[in-house]
Amino acid sequence: MKPAIMVTRAIFPEVLSRLEEYFEVDSNQDDIIFTPSELASRLKGKAGALATASARINAELLQQLPGLKMVASMAVGYDNIDVAACTAHGVMASNTPEVLNETTADFGWALLMATARRVTESEHWLRAGHWTKWRYDYFLGPDVHGSTLGIIGMGRIGQAIARRSMGFDMKVVYHNRSRLSAEQEAHANHAQYVSKEDLLRQSDHVVLVLPYSPASRHTIAEAELNLMKPTATLVNLARGGIVDDAALIAALRSKRIAAAGLDVFENEPKFNPDFLTLQNVVLTPHIASASEATRRAMANRAADNLIAGLTGGRPGDLLNP
Repeated sequence: MKPAIMVTRAIFPEVLSRLEEYFEVDSNQDDIIFTPSELASRLKGKAGALATASARINAELLQQLPGLKMVASMAVGYDNIDVAACTAHGVMASNTPEVLNETTADFGWALLMATARRVTESEHWLRAGHWTKWRYDYFLGPDVHGSTLGIIGMGRIGQAIARRSMGFDMKVVYHNRSRLSAEQEAHANHAQYVSKEDLLRQSDHVVLVLPYSPASRHTIAEAELNLMKPTATLVNLARGGIVDDAALIAALRSKRIAAAGLDVFENEPKFNPDFLTLQNVVLTPHIASASEATRRAMANRAADNLIAGLTGGRPGDLLNP
């Protein structure tokens, strides 16, 4: 008899078909966001789950699921999974690193450009019928070429963003938990390691690509925003909660910084509605990895991990070996 698994959100039909070769699959193609109690009910009797960031895998849930053996997340970040609790309950946990690095870096660059050059603000203005003539001072913004790019979180995605800056003749500074090797720095447009405070003071454009943890919560808050140049932009590709959204709204409203580009938010998909009252912010709904090829690769990588973990193999991306 095949093991039973749950796919907690809608997924590509061909990935479901792959999983059905190995498992009895309970799928959620209606894409319902389950409450914690609904999720626990659906996972009862299941050996595994293919989950996304909307599923909170914590000790309270795991206590109700003695038969659960593995949770395979279709994401690189795993702040929704209590890995220590999984380990304590003998549950394997995995994520999908590597496959989204370049696509996310592409999107980060798009968000940086749109923010600096006021793309969405000017488009909204045009669509509203305000464009009747050209003026020398319409939608002036900071240059990207020749400027200083600051990257906080210099992992694979951060380094990929730094490589893209080479074509814009930018200086790159970065802050990370640990310094990169000299070879890695050279490959990342000769990036220079600096303190977070120096990065914020120097940078014309700050990009956040660090993982979320209790230690990284509100890495950017009022004090940090006050260090930035008034002409600077801030882009958050990382996770909601790394930025204090209320402090950012205040800084944008007072023009303490020039603009922000945000793909992630605190409490998403419910986010602070005050963002919608601002013109100097670009807002996107957590889509940095949303190329078709990348999302398919993420889904298949999660499926690979789950298949390996529940058929006697070792998942390639095991978080708690």
